[in-house]
Amino acid sequence: MDSGYYAICSGLAAQTQALDLVAHNLANTTTTGYRGEQTTFRSLLTGPGTVTTNYLNSVVNNFGVLSGSRLDLSSGSFAPTGNPLDAAVAGSGFFAAQSAQGVIYARNGGFHLTNIGQLVTSEGNAVLGELGPITLPSRNVAISSDGTISVDGNVVDKLQLAEFAPGTNLTALGNATYAAPAGSALSATGSTVRQAMLEGSNVSPTEAVVQLITVQRNTDMLGRAMGAIDGQLNQIAVQDLPKV
Repeated sequence: MDSGYYAICSGLAAQTQALDLVAHNLANTTTTGYRGEQTTFRSLLTGPGTVTTNYLNSVVNNFGVLSGSRLDLSSGSFAPTGNPLDAAVAGSGFFAAQSAQGVIYARNGGFHLTNIGQLVTSEGNAVLGELGPITLPSRNVAISSDGTISVDGNVVDKLQLAEFAPGTNLTALGNATYAAPAGSALSATGSTVRQAMLEGSNVSPTEAVVQLITVQRNTDMLGRAMGAIDGQLNQIAVQDLPKV
């Protein structure tokens, strides 16, 4: 079988996965606190053993495959809400919350109080402070830039903010929430909290549309190339092999 056929198959698989990821980013351009995901590719060398690294082998044996994705940790835009329970993080930090799956992290600070006064995320997960899940009386709430929460001037707790070292693999859980490897969360030193504000998605709609069109065109081009090679193989099988 022509090596080009395998190269096109791997390329189509990678572009299909990339298409799903770009479409997901585009669908979340208005999701509060959403972090865009960026594709990462790697080279796959076919064949067992050592292959001579000359130009020809590089062309026909090195296939580009999608190795995964990474989070874009750049900040989104901030918008005032007028709600004292809302909070946004300026910097690379994340809010911490307790879920059924364990501690999760999010940039969405759209918090509210339950009927027992517990501060929870929009998904109902308990927001964590330095003393554990935060409970507040329904009074005048103030959140300082370092995350300290005061009610009527009395300090209640401090929001637990986490930062992560570059290269830490954060896993998207949905609803703009993320899981982190055990022990990877670091105390936030370069992040501040802004009360009564929310951070929007950091995905640019324009850039996402351009990426979507580019991936679609790449996929279409690879599809046409596969059709051409398939037609050539059929021609060989029908016309040339019977002459042998």
